[in-house]
Amino acid sequence: MKLLIVRHGDPDYSIDSLTEKGWKEAEYLSERLTKLDVKDFYVSPLGRAKDTASCTLKKLHRTAKEYPWLREFQCRIHRPDVAPDKQIVWDWLPQDWTKEECFFHYDQWQQSEVLKEGQVKEEYDWVTNGLDQVLKEHGYIREGHCYHVEKTGNDTLVFFCHFGVGCVLISHLLNISPMVLWHGTCAAPSSVTTIVTEERRQGTAIFRMSSYGDISHLYAHGEPPAFAARFCESYDNMEDRHD
Repeated sequence: MKLLIVRHGDPDYSIDSLTEKGWKEAEYLSERLTKLDVKDFYVSPLGRAKDTASCTLKKLHRTAKEYPWLREFQCRIHRPDVAPDKQIVWDWLPQDWTKEECFFHYDQWQQSEVLKEGQVKEEYDWVTNGLDQVLKEHGYIREGHCYHVEKTGNDTLVFFCHFGVGCVLISHLLNISPMVLWHGTCAAPSSVTTIVTEERRQGTAIFRMSSYGDISHLYAHGEPPAFAARFCESYDNMEDRHD
């Protein structure tokens, strides 16, 4: 089985859609995805993800299954440096979140008092239970950190979603703390992450990531990636986002 986790194109958050650049990205992405033999498409209920998916779906005369758990990750937390205001969970300053050793461990990250207050684990479980139900429908049943293969196959599934929730999906599939992925990776708008099963012994599969945040469809058209989701490479780059 092959899972493609696609981030929406360059967003216009004010209208929950895409910028002019985002629509170009979605079109270039569709040229790539329409060449694949896709078993099922899944999409977030938010407009920017649905608009990104629309370019591919229209060309294929296909529809996508819409699931609420594929929306952007909703939890807000009291980030230490800006409390009492609540912030998204993946924009902590590195000098703050790295102080908590539990954040680096798959089975301990949720023990932080800040995350408990924000009910982050509850949202995480809701998302990952939804993913596991989809995988079960395709014959892969979660058992511990692996999957029991009830019905083997080479299906390709495409998920049109968002950066934050995409990291949650990857975290669950690869058994990695989501805090490490939220703060240590950056999937550019319209990028594609590919995760493939390995069944080295019959009946037991694990997922392995073969590429992360691939934007080769943009490079093929000479289109630079959008800066969304990134912060300044150097503090002196005053034109780029600092916080």
